[in-house]
Amino acid sequence: MEASAHIGVTGLAVMGRNLARNFARNGYTVAVHNRTPGRTRSLIEEFGHEGDFVPAESAQDFVAALERPRRLLIMVKAGEPTDQVIEEFAPLLEPGDMIIDGGNAHFADTRRRERALRERGIHFVGSGVSGGEEGALNGPSIMPGGSAESYAVLGPMLEKISAHVDGDPCCTHIGTDGAGHFVKMVHNGIEYADMQLIAEAYHLLREVGGYAPAEIAEIFKRWNKGRLDSYLIEITAEVLAHTDADTGKPFVDIVRDAAEQKGTGRWTVQTALDLGSPVTAIAQATFARVASARAELRAAYRPLPGGTVHEMRPHEAERFTRDVEQALYASKVIAYDQGWTMIRDAAAEYGWDIDLGAVAKIWRGGCIIRAAFLDRIRAAHAANPDLVSLLAEESFASEVSDSQAAWRTVVAGAAQHGIPVPAFSAALAYYDTLRSERLPAALIQGQRDFFGAHTYHRTDREGSYHTHWAEPGRPETRTDTGAA
Repeated sequence: MEASAHIGVTGLAVMGRNLARNFARNGYTVAVHNRTPGRTRSLIEEFGHEGDFVPAESAQDFVAALERPRRLLIMVKAGEPTDQVIEEFAPLLEPGDMIIDGGNAHFADTRRRERALRERGIHFVGSGVSGGEEGALNGPSIMPGGSAESYAVLGPMLEKISAHVDGDPCCTHIGTDGAGHFVKMVHNGIEYADMQLIAEAYHLLREVGGYAPAEIAEIFKRWNKGRLDSYLIEITAEVLAHTDADTGKPFVDIVRDAAEQKGTGRWTVQTALDLGSPVTAIAQATFARVASARAELRAAYRPLPGGTVHEMRPHEAERFTRDVEQALYASKVIAYDQGWTMIRDAAAEYGWDIDLGAVAKIWRGGCIIRAAFLDRIRAAHAANPDLVSLLAEESFASEVSDSQAAWRTVVAGAAQHGIPVPAFSAALAYYDTLRSERLPAALIQGQRDFFGAHTYHRTDREGSYHTHWAEPGRPETRTDTGAA
C-alpha cells in the first residue's frame, strides 16, 4: 500500500469518525481503521465524498498507508483498550513516528505510556479533545501534550482542524508528557462545577422564585446576552424551553433527576487531594451528582423536615432573580479560578511549563465550557503571567466584591427554604476562607498536637513546637532543633 495518508485514525466510533472527517474536510488524506472492518466500510460509504480516505482492514495496511513521520490517532476507550491498541501498533512503527491518544485518558496513564514509548523512539502525544461529537466534526478545542518535536510536526494539523476564535486556533502545545490530558481533566472538572451551578440557579428560580421552566428559559436567554454569555447558559435555555412530545410536560420534568458521569470529575477531585489543591466547588459539584443517584439514601431522608417557603410577589421574584445572577457569576469565577489554581499546582509538581493564558485562549471556542469571560482570563494572564488568582486581578475582584452581598443573600435564603446549593455554598465558603485574616486552623493544629504530638508553628517566632499537654505546666519544646 502506498504511504499517502497524512494522518491515520483508528477507532471509528462517533468521536473518531468525526475527527477523521474533520481532517479530510480540511484537505488531509486520512487512513481509517477499526477493529470491526464494517465500521470502516460504513464511514467510506457514508462520508467518502467529503475528502480523501484510505480504508485499511489490518494494522499492517493501516501503518503502511501513513507517510513518515507517521501520525496515528487512537480514539478508543480509555484504560486497558488504549494499552492494547498501543501494543498492537507500536511494533509496526519506527523511531520518530508518533501515537496520539485523543481519548479521555488519565494523565498518569499518559505519563507512563509516554515514558515507555520514548524509550522506543516513538513520540506519544496525550491530547485532550473537547466539544463532543459536533466539535470533533466542526472544530474542537484541542489540548495536546508530548514533546515539542512532535508538536512541530503535528501541531499545524491540529490547529487547522480546531475551532477558531478571532482567527486564532483553539489548540496549543500544553506541555510535556501528560500535561495535555491533565488540562483536559481539569476542563471537565470545571465543566462539572459550571453545570451544577447553573442547575442550582434553575432550582432556586423555580422553587423560590416561583418561575415555570419556560419562564426560566427566557431568564437564561437574557443572561446569555450579558457577562454570563457561554455555551452552557445557551443550551440550558434550550433544554428548559423544550416540551416533551409524549406528555406535553416540560422536558426537565420527565427526566429522572439522577446525574451520571464518565469519571473525569472524580479524577479531578482525587488528583486535587493529592496535589493539596482546594477545588471545593468542583468537588461539591461532583458529590452532588453522586448524591443525586443514591435512590435509597434519598428515600430515607425524604420524610425529614426542610425549610419554609413563601410565595414571592412579582417584584420580590425579580429582585431575587437579579441576586441569583450575581451569585451564579461570582460562583463561576471561583470555580474557574480553582481550576486554574489546580493547573498551576500540577505544573509545579510535574515540571510542566504551562501558559495559563494560552489555556484560556484555546477554551474560548470548541469546548463545552467556552464562555465570553475566558477572553478576560486570557488577557489577565497575558498582562501578568505570575497572576496567583483571578481574584488578584482588579476587574474580577471588583465584580466578585460587588456580587458578594447578593451571593450571601441567595445562599442564606436557600438554606432557609431548604434548597440544596452545594456548589454555590462551597464557592462562597472558599471566597470567605481565602479572604480571612485568621482561620480556625490554629485550633486544629492545637488538637493535632494534643492527641498526636504533630507539632505546630508559632506566629511570633520561627521553628516547630510541641506542647507537653500531660505534664504539669504544659511546657513547650522546640522540636526542629531540640531547643526549648
